[in-house]
Amino acid sequence: MPNLTLHANTAADLMTPGPVSLAASVTVAEAAAFLTERGFGAATVINAGGRPVGVVTKTDIVNHARHHGTSPADTTPVTQIMTPAVFTVRVEMSAASVIEQLLEVGVHHLFVIDPSGIVVGIISPIDVLRKLK
Repeated sequence: MPNLTLHANTAADLMTPGPVSLAASVTVAEAAAFLTERGFGAATVINAGGRPVGVVTKTDIVNHARHHGTSPADTTPVTQIMTPAVFTVRVEMSAASVIEQLLEVGVHHLFVIDPSGIVVGIISPIDVLRKLK
């Protein structure tokens, strides 16, 4: 088996740019439809000021449905099921450090921020695998 090499130097090289966000006012049903229609596994949840306040994943939605027997018309606010933290890395962070962070934190998505703190990208394990050759 040949050795694989990571062809990325920084978080910017690994990330998928232009991550999507959901308003904190959306319902679980709306979040489920949005993630499913777009084929995304996660999205940041932003407050009225546009600042990230959490992350909602398909897993959060499935767990909520399993425990509450929800319907497609579930009006529970997404803020009640989201993870109330956004794990971020800076755009210039080394690719090796990003991978270490994914493993240490144990999440499937890291959000990439620019120097002003704006979310500009997302990194998943699939993004890392795409850069291995």
